[in-house]
Amino acid sequence: MWRFPHPAPKGKAMRLVPFFLPGMGCPGKCVFCDQRAQTGVTYGGLERALISLTELLTTMDGSFALGFFGGTFTGLPPEWQKRFLEQAAQFRKNGALTHLRVSTRPDRIDRAALSLLQTGGVDMVELGVQSFSTPVLTASGRGYDGARAIRACEDVRDGGFELGIQLLPGLPGHDAGLWRKDAARVVALRPEVVRVYPCVVIGGTPLADMHARGEYTPWSLPLAVEETARAVLGFWRAGIRIIRLGLAAQPDMLARLKAGPWHPAFGNMVRSAALRLFLEERLAGLTGRIRAVWMPCALSGDLWGHGRANVPALARIGVTRERVKFWSETDIGVELSGPDPVPGEEHA
Repeated sequence: MWRFPHPAPKGKAMRLVPFFLPGMGCPGKCVFCDQRAQTGVTYGGLERALISLTELLTTMDGSFALGFFGGTFTGLPPEWQKRFLEQAAQFRKNGALTHLRVSTRPDRIDRAALSLLQTGGVDMVELGVQSFSTPVLTASGRGYDGARAIRACEDVRDGGFELGIQLLPGLPGHDAGLWRKDAARVVALRPEVVRVYPCVVIGGTPLADMHARGEYTPWSLPLAVEETARAVLGFWRAGIRIIRLGLAAQPDMLARLKAGPWHPAFGNMVRSAALRLFLEERLAGLTGRIRAVWMPCALSGDLWGHGRANVPALARIGVTRERVKFWSETDIGVELSGPDPVPGEEHA
């Protein structure tokens, strides 16, 4: 039997508790953004947010990781950054808090900001890069260029932090070719984690006005799934973990969703498409030789795809329902009718 592993990197299990600061610290409003709708969270101000953080942390049982999301953490006044980090540090002392991360923008990263985060015990900085294409960033109202985005990623690394990158494929002017360049740049930067949120149109945003005037067309769902899957496969091979695919189903966001590739099963659709692409590459040319394919039980929900979307493509490479078996092993196994044509691969 020919055996090979699924390419997704194995990450340590982490109970990540998000704490949202919607829009807080942001220097302006990007054309696509409405953090209150996307997070479902509102506060009366930073003081109320700090009280809510305290209330949240005091209810936590066991060990956990904490992430500050939804705003620009390093855009907050330094004294408020310290207050939030000091509150979190109380739970680091007793061993409950095992990991701390913040989300911010590339143009709000400098030596002073990183020094404050370092003193505050931050482990990871997630950068809302969105794209590395300067024209796309300009059209989206981001206020920085591609070079600044790259430099911020490098500065986070140089500061001794783990790096996370957040991406929004399908922004104004963002086609599949530019997205593939973005994905290649991410692979070169080697972050620990990536989040991918395909751009959608939310009512009340400048992007919704652009869409209504015919100045912006979002990606279709099939395009977003296929292009995200191609990127995900590349990230997996580079050892980069994918920790989010698509926006969460917040009621406020769904009520105002006007257009774009949102689907409740987007993550499953992308992982399934990435698995299909991987199998197409590994099994190319073996259609007539495959007797059986052994798949890890953990992949049973991904193999055939949402609505069995993968079935036709898998059948073309010899992966059919009659040939597939599921097992407790973590490798994928292929039984061939002749000699193994792939020298150097593991056999069993």
